[in-house]
Amino acid sequence: MQNRLIKPKTGGQKKSLKAIDALQEAQKIAFAPFVFQTTVSLKKLGILNFIFDNRKKGGVTIHEISKDLSISEYGIGVLLEIAESSDIVSKNNDNKYELTKIGYFLNYDKTVNANVNFTHDVCYKGLFHLNESIKNEKPEGLKELGNWKTIYEGLSELKPEVQKSWFEFDHLYSDDAFNEALKIVFAKTPKVLFDIGGNTGKFAISSCYFNDDVSVKIIDLPGQLDMALLNAKKNNFEDRISVYEIDWLTKQPQIPNGADTIWMSQFLDCFSKAEILKILKTCVKSMDDQTELLIMETFTDRQRFDNAKFVLEATSLYFTALANGNSKMYSSSELIELIGEAGLQINDDISIGEYHTILVCKKK
Repeated sequence: MQNRLIKPKTGGQKKSLKAIDALQEAQKIAFAPFVFQTTVSLKKLGILNFIFDNRKKGGVTIHEISKDLSISEYGIGVLLEIAESSDIVSKNNDNKYELTKIGYFLNYDKTVNANVNFTHDVCYKGLFHLNESIKNEKPEGLKELGNWKTIYEGLSELKPEVQKSWFEFDHLYSDDAFNEALKIVFAKTPKVLFDIGGNTGKFAISSCYFNDDVSVKIIDLPGQLDMALLNAKKNNFEDRISVYEIDWLTKQPQIPNGADTIWMSQFLDCFSKAEILKILKTCVKSMDDQTELLIMETFTDRQRFDNAKFVLEATSLYFTALANGNSKMYSSSELIELIGEAGLQINDDISIGEYHTILVCKKK
């Protein structure tokens, strides 16, 4: 969630727009899918790359792009016309095109690219069913990807390009925080760590590299556990990383006892409030008085910059239409209330990096 383009809010003031400007913004929203698909095409066809690579020439013409990329001038023209209107490219008096700063970030920024690919490959078709999802409180758009009750059941079965975009999006917003998070997780040198919702095992593997003595148990759905075990073996940690299969949507899920630390990274936002309460209460039953439960999340009310909050709120609609139909990116106040209701107290509330918070919890 990089934030170089959008300044932080200065308060709750309403934006004052002239009617003509408001109408312009409304029209942009009305045709937003056209601009998005134009962006995807410009990237996939290599047009943005070609324009940027020739920036020292003072821009390139449609004819030059067409000749080099073997794409019709008509096709390039219709894409660049709306791209210019959307400030993705600019055109000078010689009819030569250059990338704007927006175009540059759309093509070269790692975070923006992950968001574009996630939206295009994972979410785009499913979002068409958002209205049904809101009415039925079910991920009605998930049928565009496969026949599962939730997306988590099908992660290991997604088409390769869809799976790649999903995991790149998911990991992007946690991996950068792992180094700092590991120092907090191992502040009390736990010997046994439970990684709940461990996905492909990235955090478990990072933990084993960070601390030579820890044993990690990944608790997740079977498809994810298969991938995690494969990755653990690739890193020669199969003797220190074990797995425990669970479906948190069953009536009475259980996890083993014996953890010094229970870790959840961007996990609880995958569930409704009622399900979160059930998960936390299940964890409390497995904890003794010394066990710590660490929850890392990106809270909507703790983002310094508008675009980070915007990305989180957009991600909530992915949960609604595709993931499970009933979860979202939560505010800290919402989750803190559930933590207390589950029988936990927060001993530490730690901000890490630009976007994440770790809540260190123990039994009351």
